[in-house]
Amino acid sequence: MTEDATSPPRLVSRRSALKAGGMTAALGLGGLAFPSAASAALPASSYFDLSQPSYDFFARNRPLHESHHAMQGIAFDNVNRRMFVIQIRNGSDGDDLCVNQLDFNGNLLGYMHLANAGHGVSFGAEPVGTSTYLWTEADSSSHDDSGRGTALQRFKFVSGTTPANVRKFFTGSTNVTCATDPVNKRILIRRSVSGRMEFSAYSLAAASAGDFSTVLARIPMPSVSGTFQGYTFYGKYLYVLTGDGHASADDIDSAITCIDLNTGAIVQNKVITRAGSTLVYREPEGMAVYKTSAGKVELVFGFASRDGLDGVNRYANVFYKDVLIG
Repeated sequence: MTEDATSPPRLVSRRSALKAGGMTAALGLGGLAFPSAASAALPASSYFDLSQPSYDFFARNRPLHESHHAMQGIAFDNVNRRMFVIQIRNGSDGDDLCVNQLDFNGNLLGYMHLANAGHGVSFGAEPVGTSTYLWTEADSSSHDDSGRGTALQRFKFVSGTTPANVRKFFTGSTNVTCATDPVNKRILIRRSVSGRMEFSAYSLAAASAGDFSTVLARIPMPSVSGTFQGYTFYGKYLYVLTGDGHASADDIDSAITCIDLNTGAIVQNKVITRAGSTLVYREPEGMAVYKTSAGKVELVFGFASRDGLDGVNRYANVFYKDVLIG
């Protein structure tokens, strides 16, 4: 079933929401297999109905700090009402990143530069009091566009600076990224293990303390065709975004797949989304979960766009779905 985005239903309420306010880290988990402790299944939860319409999260074609690179991952700090979008830096060899802090109308509020980090396909945010700590990939495997993270890093977001007092985990990994479920306070790690991509879920509080001994769920990456463009999770369900950039709306192949993290079973397979179908060179990029100040949970996903098919400027576009089943 296909769908397209309608006009944003509550930009005013978003503006109001914005104003509302075991193992140790030293071990690094470098090169280790997953902990041998038995997995504790994630509890039953609702999941998003991907067949339902999408809506604009904010106005389209929003510029980011790095004008010539597409948006990548998305993350939210629901406690402090902050939104972050990551992208490659202008002039980078391909693995230096920029984290943008945006308001909920898509305006730039601040940024941080991350050197030699990776590609930025997915990252997480963690509220700590009035501060936000970010979880991103680090120590890129190559100083070019093929570079991907070989470790996860956690640091405090401080606009206009580079990361300080960084803690690293899963050092020595291959292609490691993460996502956070800000509603259930969990973190999901994606990385290559013994030649295959796997997902493993942990308590965010335990992970912050350097404890990855209890795996809440662990599955191999299911076979989902298409170009991998991002992921997130909510409750016991994983959402994977796939698709390619395209010059014509006739070529849209962007899709979202829903997967049970306890079993690896595909619950909704490659549901095509036509959200933002009129964007110039629309390319799917990034996913996250957001909970409004009114308590509504949303599945958020992005598309990069351009100022012309041959244009150098790139823009961010963000949409959401909010119908839950169960």
